[in-house]
Amino acid sequence: MQRKAYVTGTAALLAALLAGCTSGSGGDSPTDNANPGDTGTATVAAQPGKYRTLPEPCGAVDHDTLDSLLPGIKQLTDPEQRDKAYQGEAALTYNTDRKVGCRWKVESADATDRLSVDFERVVSYDNAVSDDVQAQKLFQEKETAADLPEPSSATPSSSATSSTTGTATPTATATASDEASPSGTETSPEATPTDLQPRVLTDLGDEAYLNDELGSSGSTAEPRTVTVVFRTSNVVVTIEYEEQPTATGTVPDSKEMQDRARDLASQLADTLGG
Repeated sequence: MQRKAYVTGTAALLAALLAGCTSGSGGDSPTDNANPGDTGTATVAAQPGKYRTLPEPCGAVDHDTLDSLLPGIKQLTDPEQRDKAYQGEAALTYNTDRKVGCRWKVESADATDRLSVDFERVVSYDNAVSDDVQAQKLFQEKETAADLPEPSSATPSSSATSSTTGTATPTATATASDEASPSGTETSPEATPTDLQPRVLTDLGDEAYLNDELGSSGSTAEPRTVTVVFRTSNVVVTIEYEEQPTATGTVPDSKEMQDRARDLASQLADTLGG
């Protein structure tokens, strides 16, 4: 009989302890919400980007603009060849909702011109990061890779006429240019005015920059490539415009190419509605 009493008392003690634990857990709300961050993150998810689709890239540039950027088109006498030149060639892509592009290449009597236009719609898969912020990161990566020079305080006139020795004069500079190349051809990249140097653009999209580079093609005629990249909400647009002269010792005009590329960028920004 004593053993039975002992077992009964032990059972009663365990029941009391269990009741106490149950009562304590029911009144301790922080224990129930051990991971409150999970619920909070879901309720404050970042907003999706403005754009859900992309324009058709080969149709995004009108014929008048292509005539300006690719003068050789108007020199084509065969209607079929001219139509094909206007159409361009779509870039290979596996998801037209995320990335599309188009390429044009046209030869003329004076140069070979190339144009590429790429649209990339950025989507963030992190609930805490919006599509716009993710697109901003992509744009900043491109800008960093472009390695733009620091803005200069020099005026266009002083940058074009000064030298490291301080002895150059406007007359001497002009004479050297005339001797080095045919009339009307830009030949001295060192004399590029400050306002034509690679730089950030403040009047295009949410953020933008322009790069201007002379590259070696293995020939005596230097190609120039002007790149304009801009972001509008969660879409990043990249324009590359290259001209390769046919004449020896010639260099494509920087201002002319930059103006054409910037005009196209403004048109594409209007097409996107940003």
